[in-house]
Amino acid sequence: MNKTLKKNIGLLHLWLGLTSGLIVFIVALTGSILVFEDELDEFFNPEFYKVAAIGQEKLPVDGIISQVQKDFHLKKIDRIHSFYDSERTLIITATDLDKTKQIFSIDPYSGKVLASVPAKKRFFSVVLDLHRHLVLGDFGQAVTGISCLIFVFMLLSGLVLWWPNKIKNLKQRLTVKWGASFKRVNWDFHSTFGFYTFLLLLIISLTGLTWSYDWFESGVYLLADGTTKKGSTKVENPTKTDPEGDKTFFYQNMFSKTDSIYSFKGDTQIRIPSDTINSIMVIKMNLEKEIPNIASLAYFDKYTGKIVETKPYESFSNGDKVRRLIYPIHTGSIYGYPTKILAFIVCLFAVTLPITGLLIWLGRKKKKKS
Repeated sequence: MNKTLKKNIGLLHLWLGLTSGLIVFIVALTGSILVFEDELDEFFNPEFYKVAAIGQEKLPVDGIISQVQKDFHLKKIDRIHSFYDSERTLIITATDLDKTKQIFSIDPYSGKVLASVPAKKRFFSVVLDLHRHLVLGDFGQAVTGISCLIFVFMLLSGLVLWWPNKIKNLKQRLTVKWGASFKRVNWDFHSTFGFYTFLLLLIISLTGLTWSYDWFESGVYLLADGTTKKGSTKVENPTKTDPEGDKTFFYQNMFSKTDSIYSFKGDTQIRIPSDTINSIMVIKMNLEKEIPNIASLAYFDKYTGKIVETKPYESFSNGDKVRRLIYPIHTGSIYGYPTKILAFIVCLFAVTLPITGLLIWLGRKKKKKS
């Protein structure tokens, strides 16, 4: 490669790295924590995951919801999450009279509320907000999005800078000379392990762009389907007014009907729209699949509870299927603990990159001054 071009790439690598270093540090650190979100959350908050004792039969969810609404003065139920595992609690997300979203963990056998927490004050909700928005809303999302784009460039330019001019120097670039000076070890650590983690960090960074830019998500659909049009998760509600009728088992029937349509083992979530236009969406995750986030959908009339439409996973476009895979790929959960551990390690290494990069720059600056 032309020396002048490589020098210019090096300057861009340096200054863009210094500019985005703090953001990369925060995003990588929070990302490493989020890799094991489920495991850590269950360890510190077991009351949101396991019941003390498994009862003979689960209570109908409608009765539980009615009691919780009465006891906690809830204005609206937003989501109801039921799990296939008999030890798991029932999770209800609702909005109270102060318009604050609350998460409730309930024993499905007794109806007892085991724990509750405001959704935004949950520890991992704060970590996720920091990871995606730096707790600064849309502005923070714009900053993390730009930093993610810069990080993709840093990875690619880093590979160019790492690549030896002569093949005989390749072995030297693949090892860290631990017995050398701190300055040399720091440089070797930054560049050598940067090379080893390059591909995984690039995949994590590129998939992360999905949550920052619509154009990137549209590009995924364009590559998979040949069109930027993505499948809608909303179905318009056919009934416009609330008819009279018995609604004692309104939500329970939705769970039962969904199970009759999709017989596979799975966790099921009911999502109730906040508007008056769309139907209730029920998502059933297929636990029989080796890859996570494979789900089929069913839609119900929000007034009558009648089935409106079904959308099995098999009917999804290639773009929709790829889109559902992006989350487990990004978090490292795609193949369970082996890929989670890999994602955790490379994210921790990414935390060190702004630090070791800064030390390299300070070392060079000191040398020039001398």
